[in-house]
Amino acid sequence: MKRFGMFAALCLGILLTGCDKSVVYKAYEDIDDGQWFIKNTPSFKVEITDTTQLYNVFYLVRNTLQYPYYNLYLTRKITAPDSSVSTNMEEVFLSNEITGKPFGKGLGDLFDHKIPFLTNHKFPRSGTYTFTLSQSMRQNPLPFVMGIGISVEKVEK
Repeated sequence: MKRFGMFAALCLGILLTGCDKSVVYKAYEDIDDGQWFIKNTPSFKVEITDTTQLYNVFYLVRNTLQYPYYNLYLTRKITAPDSSVSTNMEEVFLSNEITGKPFGKGLGDLFDHKIPFLTNHKFPRSGTYTFTLSQSMRQNPLPFVMGIGISVEKVEK
């Protein structure tokens, strides 16, 4: 019984230290059957209240080892609280082009990637920002992409 109590205390300690206070928003959207169609454009609504704070914003990509490319072209659209829109397409790298070794953290054949796209960013006004992501690869649907998301984190001073 004493061992069980020690084990429970250890698990609770790990759970409590795993919470990251710098994360303002983090969300994934699962991709049905791992087939990401171009028309599937997940959106994420992030409430920003502190315009003096610096933030880092990351793409969260989950794919399997069977993903046929080393890269992924993403188009992101950010709609600000004043309805202004900024759009950008960029290439992100999921594995080494030569060796094929995935860059993300993996468990089995599933890999999670956390890729920065805005660093030390100040949001100009408070309110709700909507991030909309779409795949811009030539293949439609894009296979073996299991989830896509974003994470918004405060930059620690």
